[in-house]
Amino acid sequence: MTLIEFSLDKRSGVATYMQIVQQVEQAMRLGRLTPGDRLPTAAEVVGRLAINPNTVLRAYRELESRGLVEPRPGLGTFVRRSLARPRDPALERRLAAWVHDARAGGLGADDIRALVESALSGGLTGEATA
Repeated sequence: MTLIEFSLDKRSGVATYMQIVQQVEQAMRLGRLTPGDRLPTAAEVVGRLAINPNTVLRAYRELESRGLVEPRPGLGTFVRRSLARPRDPALERRLAAWVHDARAGGLGADDIRALVESALSGGLTGEATA
């Protein structure tokens, strides 16, 4: 069973290897990858995404340099530690409802990301402006 399926957004402007790094970190933060889990082999990733093996190896080296994964010769690359934090189910339900409302209101994924990024950077105050 594969614990993570990588996807690429060629329009994002983010380097392919960094997209892989970000996806592993996100899966770790959400508790989808936990210590001891094995990442897909470079060959598996290359087969699914049709990218250069060196790109996958670069991503895995970056994750290793951050202390997040460790290669085990002959076995694969494994998650070393967790990035997950205690989660609030009520907060997650409210967020899911907000995303549902945003989609129902006609916003696409890029619009929702832009709003979230703006809120994280303090650009949304919640006050109406004239």
